[in-house]
Amino acid sequence: MDGEIDPDELAALLDGADRDSGGVESAERALRIVDIRDRRAFDRGHVPESECIPFPELTTRVPELEGAARIVTVCPHGVASRQAAQLIGSYAGTDARVESLRGGIEAWERDAGELVPTAAADDGTGGDAGPDADEGPDAPF
Repeated sequence: MDGEIDPDELAALLDGADRDSGGVESAERALRIVDIRDRRAFDRGHVPESECIPFPELTTRVPELEGAARIVTVCPHGVASRQAAQLIGSYAGTDARVESLRGGIEAWERDAGELVPTAAADDGTGGDAGPDADEGPDAPF
């Protein structure tokens, strides 16, 4: 793990990627934002351009992140995402700079911007969780 990134720094990176992206390949290589919360929490709202890889699936899905130059992990409060960043960074094939979003989703909403919901599919699986629903995984270690 290479440390933590502040929400405003991540927002600046996203703004730069929007302006400078010359193609899909360069955008994929530049930055990957990995939200480790469960799918329901992710669908209710997430950092723009992030992807959902729930923490329990992370060990088997790290190879999907190969080729990224920078990876930022995200969780509700920035605790479990530090562990996720350490896990990703420990893989031999990971050459990326791996960071955790300091303060997590909570800090993003407070300091950088709004969360974006996943487009609702009318399959009955999203958007109906109440305010007491689990917002993310407990740290497994």
